[in-house]
Amino acid sequence: MELTLSHWIYGLFTFLIIVTMIFRKGVVLPTLLGTFLVAWVFHGSIVSGFIGVFQANLVAARELFNIFLIITFMVALLRSLRDLGADTKMIQPIEKVMVNSHLSFFVLLTVTYIVSLFFWPTPAVPLICALLVPAAIRTGLPAMTAAVVVAIAGQGMALSSDYIIQVAPGLSAKSAGVETAAVMDQAMILSLITGAVAISLVYLLHRKSFRTKGDPENSRELAAMQGTDDINGTDAHPFFSRLFAILVPLAMLAIMIYMVTTKVTSGGMGGFEGGTGAAFIGGVAVLLLLLSATAHGKLRALDDVSKHLTEGFVFAFRAMGPVIPIAGFFFLGSADFAKDILVLSADSAPSLLFDLVQSIQQFLPESAVWTAFSILLIGIITGLDGSGFSGLPLTGALSASLANGQIDVETLAAIGQMGSIWTGGGTIIAWSSLIAIAGFCGVPVMELVRKNFFPVLLGLIASTTLAIFLF
Repeated sequence: MELTLSHWIYGLFTFLIIVTMIFRKGVVLPTLLGTFLVAWVFHGSIVSGFIGVFQANLVAARELFNIFLIITFMVALLRSLRDLGADTKMIQPIEKVMVNSHLSFFVLLTVTYIVSLFFWPTPAVPLICALLVPAAIRTGLPAMTAAVVVAIAGQGMALSSDYIIQVAPGLSAKSAGVETAAVMDQAMILSLITGAVAISLVYLLHRKSFRTKGDPENSRELAAMQGTDDINGTDAHPFFSRLFAILVPLAMLAIMIYMVTTKVTSGGMGGFEGGTGAAFIGGVAVLLLLLSATAHGKLRALDDVSKHLTEGFVFAFRAMGPVIPIAGFFFLGSADFAKDILVLSADSAPSLLFDLVQSIQQFLPESAVWTAFSILLIGIITGLDGSGFSGLPLTGALSASLANGQIDVETLAAIGQMGSIWTGGGTIIAWSSLIAIAGFCGVPVMELVRKNFFPVLLGLIASTTLAIFLF
């Protein structure tokens, strides 16, 4: 396809946004301006530019609202449990395992990876952040470090291999015209290499910020995580406090057992791997909120539930609101969303981002090193739409066309899968499910992106380099 002025403007602003992020500055202004200019130039009408910038934010809000909603429900539940004093009692047994911040780091890493490998990170994150992260923070693990660990282990290592559910390697293999098993095995090895490098760097860089168990900063971070200034409940209802300290973890465990059982009995995907799993957890959280609010205030629950939900929404939008215009700009690069943003039919919607990627294919040199890193870069670029999976058909197809005697199709497809999912799956861009981790952990999402960026990038470089020699 011939590139138009809209493509060049979109590419220019994508580059400017990435540079702005590297220099740790806000990117909302360039994303809004870029969306406006692209829509204006594409239609040739300034009115269409105004409509486009509004539609982009509306589409982004619609696509991301499920994440905002699960954050709202979980924060509201935590507020209600705090009223009873059940929140601190709930994590006391876990603290017996997480005896210090260093051990908490590795427990959090292991549990997140295993759970996310079976259910994808979307339903795993609320469970982990509700139970394990508060316990880790109490032992002295900084909230930001906990968020980084959850992101790298779940949305990086587990999702990029997708070894159990096999959606990602299936997409890559089908597009590349090879067997899924070959791509799957190589993707698993590359995901572990990338994760090992990234998590080792995170530990080395963050370990000096680890605190002792009794440090006052632990309580302040736990309060920030729950969106309040006080983490101590009144404990005016000791019976209900103990009851809900047991009931909530048991409910989360029951959810996990049910999802495992459904997956095993179905012989494949059990239906709870993505947004459905998060919706299931969110619905259970709502019921627990109603019960705990009623236990705390009886008739006052009529007002308390509304208050806690409002607090949850305020917390979610205050922390994650800036992500919406950023997501809107990158959604504009995908034909799936561009049709709604630019008010076009599905057949006439442009694929600005993918067109730019495909246009450079002819300029890629025929060398194993250059080909491997070109596919990695293309995977990273396609992941900028915030999905991670949408770019896999492109990286798979390019792998088939670029493979040569020096590097095979399966290896290139696995490398492209790493780049796309580690980026779009939610480790180094804010307009992805990474906002859920930031929200649950009470940390700024853009700062979380910056903490993840270099460890993940170095991990991807290391795994790609080793892939050239291993396979």
